[in-house]
Amino acid sequence: MNRLFPSLVAVSLLALAAACAEPPPGAPCPKVAVAEPLADPRSEKTDDASFPATPEGAKRYAERVDRDLRRLWVARDRAGWVNQNFITDDTEALAASGEEATAAYVTEAVQGARRFDGVTGVDPDTSRQLLLLKLSQVVPAPSNADERRELAELQSAMTAIYGKGQYCPPAGSPLAAGAAGKCLKLDDLSRVLKKSRKYDELLEAWKGWHAIAAERERPMKEKYARYAELGNKGAKEIGFADMGALWRSGYDMSPAAFEQDIERLWQAVKPLYDDLHCFARKKLRAKYGKDKIAEKAPIPAHLLGNMWAQQWDAIYDIVEPFPGQGSLDVDKKLKEKKYEATKMVKLGEAFFTSLGLDPLPKTFWERSLFVRPKDRDVVCHASAWDVGWNDDLRIKMCIEPTEDDLITIHHELGHDYYFHYYYKLPILFQAGANDGFHEGIGDTLALSVTPQYLKNLGLLDQIPNNDKGRINVQMKMALDKVAFLPFGLLIDKWRWDVFSGKTPKSKYNESWWALRTKYQGIAAPAPRSEDDFDAGAKYHVPASTPYVRYFLARIYQFQFHRALCKAAGHQGTLDTCSIYGNKEAGAKLRAMLELGQSRPWPEALAVLSGERQADASAMLEYFAPLSAYLKEQNKGEQCGW
Repeated sequence: MNRLFPSLVAVSLLALAAACAEPPPGAPCPKVAVAEPLADPRSEKTDDASFPATPEGAKRYAERVDRDLRRLWVARDRAGWVNQNFITDDTEALAASGEEATAAYVTEAVQGARRFDGVTGVDPDTSRQLLLLKLSQVVPAPSNADERRELAELQSAMTAIYGKGQYCPPAGSPLAAGAAGKCLKLDDLSRVLKKSRKYDELLEAWKGWHAIAAERERPMKEKYARYAELGNKGAKEIGFADMGALWRSGYDMSPAAFEQDIERLWQAVKPLYDDLHCFARKKLRAKYGKDKIAEKAPIPAHLLGNMWAQQWDAIYDIVEPFPGQGSLDVDKKLKEKKYEATKMVKLGEAFFTSLGLDPLPKTFWERSLFVRPKDRDVVCHASAWDVGWNDDLRIKMCIEPTEDDLITIHHELGHDYYFHYYYKLPILFQAGANDGFHEGIGDTLALSVTPQYLKNLGLLDQIPNNDKGRINVQMKMALDKVAFLPFGLLIDKWRWDVFSGKTPKSKYNESWWALRTKYQGIAAPAPRSEDDFDAGAKYHVPASTPYVRYFLARIYQFQFHRALCKAAGHQGTLDTCSIYGNKEAGAKLRAMLELGQSRPWPEALAVLSGERQADASAMLEYFAPLSAYLKEQNKGEQCGW
């Protein structure tokens, strides 16, 4: 461990704060809380004599780990926050040092905790903390100092490649005129995929972004292969077969049982996805022609309005079931009413406070980043933070006045409210009941952003009040919620195979597209080879963020929504329920949030819903009207691919 790291972070953050004292116009600098220099967490003895293999020894060991991790994680996350807001070689090095310091400590702490394996009489809270300690490092580092440092540097470098990524259209290309000689970042290219209906423009935007992970000067694929090798070595040192097995162990069941459970959930919702895919493909074929989309074939990935074809709501205008049955154009109203970034976040906060939850702290508004700065590279991928692990809540997001971003704001604030209600727990309990819970909270509340709610805010002129209008609303929702499901599964399935060795480096891209075709019915729109690394064009892969949590969140949010609607006394169908303003539903939600990860997730689920198993039936119940419509419309189509 680099013992100078914490003090270096403090000095560097002071320098950055000074440099940003007067940011250029239009480029606000996030305010950063600066830490005092920290002592080496391992400066006190942690040998067997200090923490004997007894119940009392285990309790004292857990308390010591809590203090150490709090210091390390705060230092790491402050460095990470600055790095993502000011991408430079120096901040990249600081972030890498933070990861290295944390990884070194966790590796040693997990080894030390093994002395308590099999000790009887350890209290339940201590036992759970020691279990969660083993799962706390998403990318466990090897004990070798040089390899540990290399792993941290690889993680930081891959994230930086992603954050700096841009595409410069060559003269004469379809995008060149619109770019006016400028290079395009991810949000620019995503805007093309969302708005354009010109096949060649869509193709160029897709290819342009997917080239970032295959740049010859800094190839991400080579870095990723070495990262997987080192992460696996670290996982094996703390008792796991590989990183994939470690990731699948965080769900209060065995890795094998977890894989079976997500397959159970997928099989329950797959028929609904297949019907949606069949309908969307028919509409896209009518738009772009049979020469672009054959009868029974995967859909080209660039035609679905999203860089990764993970959500399809941007093509609603193409697949709208009943045109003219009430406008659902919230984007237009947001712009008309001049909803700038802060006003949109305030709107999101108001939903949470309407349930009786606390307002966001003053520091949230001072330290968050809401708009892409004009003077520097930042990672614009939306994220939520409690940088100080002490209610230091923030979001980092390049907000635009769109319905998509309004929903994303609810999602990120869901994270922050989870942070807020469990931050006084021991640090190893400061997490969602499982990571799918954390991702699902904000989206649960977004399900209550119904057409009636939007009309009350003046963001819709009228609400669809007949069966046709209802199908339109459900289609727009399904293009987000249902379309995402297979994508939420396949990213980690790809990584699990990479980590286990089933997929060698020589077949990274082949395996990626095989999974995308199998699960999504999506195909690459241009020839691909092993010179490409298309998995790296999705943020969560270079950023080491496990992804099956998002699949689970899509399932959980409807189950949560059903439970909260019941608590609110809602009479009617799930798709018409909004819990806005209902304190009884808010109390149920708060009770679950306050548990953090202190109890197995089935217990947290029971607090909210009375149920103890993930259940996809709530999603199917919600979309029952759309499901019947799709089956009728798909008669005569060759569904499948």
